[in-house]
Amino acid sequence: MPFDLGTGALAWMATAIVVAAFVRGYSGFGYSAMVIAASSLVTNPLNFVAVVVILETAMSLQAARGAGPDVDWRRVRLLMAGAAMGLPLGLWGLTSLPEDLARVAISLLVLTMCFVLLAGWRLGGEIHGAPSNMGVGLLSGLANAPGMGGLPIVPFFAAQPMQAAVFRATLIAYFPLLDLYSAPLYFWAGLVSWDTLRASLIALPLTFLGNWLGGRHFFSTDPQEFRRFAILLLAALAGLGLVKALL
Repeated sequence: MPFDLGTGALAWMATAIVVAAFVRGYSGFGYSAMVIAASSLVTNPLNFVAVVVILETAMSLQAARGAGPDVDWRRVRLLMAGAAMGLPLGLWGLTSLPEDLARVAISLLVLTMCFVLLAGWRLGGEIHGAPSNMGVGLLSGLANAPGMGGLPIVPFFAAQPMQAAVFRATLIAYFPLLDLYSAPLYFWAGLVSWDTLRASLIALPLTFLGNWLGGRHFFSTDPQEFRRFAILLLAALAGLGLVKALL
């Protein structure tokens, strides 16, 4: 089994991957963070960092058709400039920590971002300035050390009166570029192994299945209300990971 997962742990991760993909398909949010938070309960969460990046890239490429005309490429460049500085620092810090401290750091990051998302702050206008976008990109790079580079970007975009098509297309363009930049750094940091590839191959059909089911919107719940439920579920997983690390 990948990462020496037992039968119970493998079943837990398979369930978590399908649920996380369903949540992403339904609400457009939370796949990587949910899988990483779930993995922290059964293994070193750093084991699944490269796995979720591979799977997020596959889903982003699947969704990229027709998104090109709406991409805010200037914003993508500024975010990438910040992320290019933040990711090496984040990887250096995270891989220097013992496993339980890594759990604590990841859980606190997720809980903080859940609070920001639930707060629902709004800005009076769009922020196009280079310092602000590069600063958020820096945070995204730091957060992508545990494979969760989207957590700072989503509330930053959601707080602005951006057109939905531009919001979606810009994220679709940004994440594959971030992941391509991240891949060699993950390898250098020792986060990529044969188990990474094995786990990715096992998880890929589960991810596509959950994403497809979520995209069909079987529930009558509004996607925004479902997203709130997803944030609370993510916070609960992060809280359990924090408890596991501290006990």
